[in-house]
Amino acid sequence: MKRREFLKNTGLGVASVLGAATLAGCNSERNAKNTNAQSQTTTTKKPTLKIRLAMTWSITMPILADTVKHYAKVVNELSSGSIQIDIFPAGKLVPALGVFDAASSGQIDAFHSAPYYWEGKNTAFNLFSGIPFGMIDSEQNAWFLYGDGMELWREIADKYNLYPMLGGATSIQMSGWYKKEMNSLKDFEGLRIRMVGVAGQVLSKLGSATKNTPGGEIVPNLERGVLDAAEWVSPAFDQKLDIHKVAPYYYTPWQEAGSITEFVFNKQKWESYSKEVQTILEVASREAHMQMTAMGNFYNAKALEILKNEGAKVRTFPPEVIEGFKKTLAIVLEEESAKNPDFKKVLTSYQNFQKEQMTWTQDSLGAYLAIR
Repeated sequence: MKRREFLKNTGLGVASVLGAATLAGCNSERNAKNTNAQSQTTTTKKPTLKIRLAMTWSITMPILADTVKHYAKVVNELSSGSIQIDIFPAGKLVPALGVFDAASSGQIDAFHSAPYYWEGKNTAFNLFSGIPFGMIDSEQNAWFLYGDGMELWREIADKYNLYPMLGGATSIQMSGWYKKEMNSLKDFEGLRIRMVGVAGQVLSKLGSATKNTPGGEIVPNLERGVLDAAEWVSPAFDQKLDIHKVAPYYYTPWQEAGSITEFVFNKQKWESYSKEVQTILEVASREAHMQMTAMGNFYNAKALEILKNEGAKVRTFPPEVIEGFKKTLAIVLEEESAKNPDFKKVLTSYQNFQKEQMTWTQDSLGAYLAIR
């Protein structure tokens, strides 16, 4: 559903959306007092609806878990305490990567994760997280909210009894930590690397052994030699895992320019909610989506300097490696489109939208960055 249609159909105007953002994020004294007063009210009001939400992350995972906590807080405040989201970290109710099946079957009400973890279900899910050399987060947000992105995502998720919503943008991601410098495409042959999504398919095509390893298992696997390299997210996320202490070479991006995370509900459970509840849950998801981007930008700049001071060696892949990635990507996309009609349908929409956006982005953001 397009953003304008959503606001019209739910009776929620621009002022209401801005009010939600103000409620969650305004730092003025007046709003702080209002929020505190409301919090006191909601703590004494018994919830009429409890939602069990499982995460792919630990409760202490920076930014990712913080976004889920923020979402639960905003939902509670917007509902005046009538909706309570109970958060369960990875492994508490179901394994980290078991949330998809658990929500699909109704074992849990909802989950927070990332679309490309579900490529084993349908490779089209990869595209909703983004593709190598693809759209940056602002372009991708436009695709979801004004293009076909959200409609296509929900159409495919519906096959699995799920209803997805935006759950946070990590913005551009670094391309991972390596135990050695990567000087040629041959260095990727036989490389055991944690890399997911379409980028993982590209590296697999180049001879790497890619793994979909949960964040909490990355460092132990690097230490034991199960992994030679690992991509996680970006400095603020990576620093907390101490990946740089076992794999010091930190490579700049190519694979994820606008990756997103997701709030996903069991479809029957979602349809059982009143329109008012659905509106609150969706508006809060978009506010949390914006909040994660802001947190990432704020903390990444600080974390990168800390990582460098602690021995991280920032590197950029040689031009011939980047060119090899691009050529291999084209092969992967063509092959996957031939195998999976869902993938082809989403990819066509994604690429057409990116092409439409490219001139504007280059002549505006690109030109500005070149002179800043």
